[in-house]
Amino acid sequence: MVSVVIAVIITALVFDFINGFHDAANAIATVVSTGVLRVRTAVFVAGVFNFVGAITGTAVAKTIASGFADTGDVTQGVVLATLIGAIVWNLLTWWWGIPSSSSHALIGGLCGAVVAHAGVSAFRWGALGTKVLVPLVLSPLLGFFAAFLIMLALLWIVRRRRTSAVEAASRRLQLLSACSMAFSHGSNDAQKAMGIITLALVAFVAAGGEGLPSWTLPTDGAHVPTWVVLACALAIGLGTMAGGQRIIKTMGTKIIRIVPLQGFAAETSGALTILAASHAGIPVSTTHVINACIMGVGAVKRISAVRWGVAGNIFVAWVLTIPLSAAIAAASMFVLDAVS
Repeated sequence: MVSVVIAVIITALVFDFINGFHDAANAIATVVSTGVLRVRTAVFVAGVFNFVGAITGTAVAKTIASGFADTGDVTQGVVLATLIGAIVWNLLTWWWGIPSSSSHALIGGLCGAVVAHAGVSAFRWGALGTKVLVPLVLSPLLGFFAAFLIMLALLWIVRRRRTSAVEAASRRLQLLSACSMAFSHGSNDAQKAMGIITLALVAFVAAGGEGLPSWTLPTDGAHVPTWVVLACALAIGLGTMAGGQRIIKTMGTKIIRIVPLQGFAAETSGALTILAASHAGIPVSTTHVINACIMGVGAVKRISAVRWGVAGNIFVAWVLTIPLSAAIAAASMFVLDAVS
């Protein structure tokens, strides 16, 4: 059993690494597309701030570890199938250059794996509605309108200033907002892998497993061990440094053409929205939020400035993420049950 748990932990860290390079664009797409930072510098800075953000709390991790299924219905196979579903979907959308949600891929994978293993009633559908689907709708809307209003306020503030002065100040401010966005991404997304690893450890303890040192195990319910926090923070930080240039191009140039002032408004509103969710223990999609914020700043100029065809393709990926990652995880669970 110990070897299976170790395999699950390694797979979870691989997911966290993939999450980092898949979502690197969330923090740096605008700062790269506006020319404020080069890609290599931007991904390094974003990786550092992802790590720092990841070690600031565990509220989201506890939601993932205990909010969607009873411990008795979760086995190491369920956790492994969950990760397979999320990883496969993340790699597919990364290859297609579509900024989908790693968070919802993970939750969709958990849904599919639990249902395939223990039945439809084993999954907490109410939690899916209140903790995932409602935030799925509300967080991008909040991000959109926050970005819209912040952009309007900034345009009013700089209305009488020289364009060159505004450009120079915006580029400096965008460095700050990009770091804030990377910090907020780490504070929410890294905790999802923490929650999955904790879920695997809780299942290990519940099954009477032995062979792991006591310091590696949760001491109280869904308590996240310190080593899990540090390992996941490091994985997502290194993954971010690996970059994700296909998605950077989509977010930084294909939705709208971003200028530094717009980048600052989008990143600031995105960071505020995500940090509020992290504090409340809500696993939101940082990808959804920052894309909505980019659309919000673009809509200030004019509605047609947003390339709604590209935005529509992204929206379709958002809708499909949970059911398709669930389907991949369910298929993986059937295979794992058949061979075990």
